[in-house]
Amino acid sequence: MANDLPSSRRAIELAERFDGWLASVGVHPHECGSWDRRTARELRTLAAHPKVRAIGETGLDHYREFQPRKVQERAFAEHCALAVELDLPVVIHSREALDAVAEVLKGAPGITGVMHSYAGDAGQARVFTDLGLHISLSGIVTFRREQALREMAAEIPLERLLLETDAPYLSPEPLRGRRNEPAHLPHTAAVVAAAVGMSVPSLAEKTTRNARAVFGAPAASA
Repeated sequence: MANDLPSSRRAIELAERFDGWLASVGVHPHECGSWDRRTARELRTLAAHPKVRAIGETGLDHYREFQPRKVQERAFAEHCALAVELDLPVVIHSREALDAVAEVLKGAPGITGVMHSYAGDAGQARVFTDLGLHISLSGIVTFRREQALREMAAEIPLERLLLETDAPYLSPEPLRGRRNEPAHLPHTAAVVAAAVGMSVPSLAEKTTRNARAVFGAPAASA
């Protein structure tokens, strides 16, 4: 996922270089202070690339608030409008801002996408699935103190459940504190599979199918 225009351009370069790689483009709420018409125009141009399959990372952050809330809300709303216009999913960052995120999404009928590294409760998750979003769980769900998050995972409709790394951050137990990478995802999958009462292979098959549906990714070749 991209954080700003330079990383969006870099994501496309990498996706062009490697078979099977896809890109997202967007401006993270931490980086949206310079959001203006020129930025919006360039983002639209980047989003038209055939390797781009999502808009984001975008959203709201009321925890660190590196940018004023009104600035974040404007940039997020414009990301969502672009995603709907181009029929692309949006990848949403939310920290201590779930209610505010939901209000912006309600103003973008037809929105699809992912609540990235979700750590809210089941009631909030239902709001987002009702709005058309998927719920993506990261290594946070494996942390010892996150029993409530594991219980919440069991209430997410399976057709709306995704798994992710958020690499290089949020390595799952027992690798917490190390640099995260895709190879660590099975640890997260094992914890979520136990929470939802499925085998790891069955969960992996389901969440992989969900991810392909969201991002339009082709099935892996044999």
